[in-house]
Amino acid sequence: MDIPHEDALVDGWIDVHAHFFPPESQSVRRDRVQALQRAGWRINDIPEWTPEDTLFYMDRTGIRMQLLSYVPPDAAQLRDANDYGAALLGKYPDRFGFLAALPTDDPAACLAEIARVPNELAADGFAVQCIYHDVTLGDVRLELVWRELNRRGATVFVHPNAYGSDLGRPSALVEAPAQTTRMMVDLLYAGIFDRYPDISFVVAHCGGGLPALSGRLALLGAEPWIPNANRLTREDIVDQLGRLYLDTAAAMPTALAPALMMTGIQHLVYGSDCGVPCTTAATMHANLVALLSFPDLNADDKHNIGRNALKLFPSVAIRVAAAP
Repeated sequence: MDIPHEDALVDGWIDVHAHFFPPESQSVRRDRVQALQRAGWRINDIPEWTPEDTLFYMDRTGIRMQLLSYVPPDAAQLRDANDYGAALLGKYPDRFGFLAALPTDDPAACLAEIARVPNELAADGFAVQCIYHDVTLGDVRLELVWRELNRRGATVFVHPNAYGSDLGRPSALVEAPAQTTRMMVDLLYAGIFDRYPDISFVVAHCGGGLPALSGRLALLGAEPWIPNANRLTREDIVDQLGRLYLDTAAAMPTALAPALMMTGIQHLVYGSDCGVPCTTAATMHANLVALLSFPDLNADDKHNIGRNALKLFPSVAIRVAAAP
């Protein structure tokens, strides 16, 4: 991985938004490239993901730990991917965390993966996609899943499905953050945030367009012409959106000011979006520099963004504290 700088930019930060891929053959990787090309991506190859390359990037940047996630497009592969993620955590406990993927098109399979966490996976939290096999996170069939995650006080990382096409352009450019925005609004009106307050939701890419629209939602969202079965008030909307956590991946600096207004500094966490085809060392570097250069935050504020994840993930905090 080509790192465009010599000295570490940060010290001991926790990266909540990083991806991994289990080992795959050249033919499988070639199939993925061709699928992306059909979706409008101008791409000829996908570098093989390895923990060694990722650790090199982390060391050069100053990242103490990455929380790895991967939600395979094929539910049949998801269990194996979770096993591989757990193995990475076991091998590098003070450098990698792990967010277990949940197949949210199948509530029973979700509950089975959640049940595997204590003894088999030892995951630090969970990862879900906004839409998985055409099933959205607000689907009523997932009620038992949210109830179980709430009982466990789980932290859930929400990521869009970014591999399609939008008007001939890769979805990762615009549709992914737009999808995230729509999904979080749907969860708000579905009452998920209200009924399950012990789930900590971490939303990718600084919440997409949600922070910029949060004022509009508060202003208009409780008006009588809005379908509002749970009778949300303006105060409810402000409170529930303010409880979300937002990562900084691929969104700096323009998303930062509205994110601060919506959630506050304590609910911002660092994310790099490392490991996926739409991200390079150069774009991660530029995004981090933009965060560090933001004029309305002092040095302590910026360092807190890099360390706030330790409060969200107690198991990560324990491993970091115990490491040399």
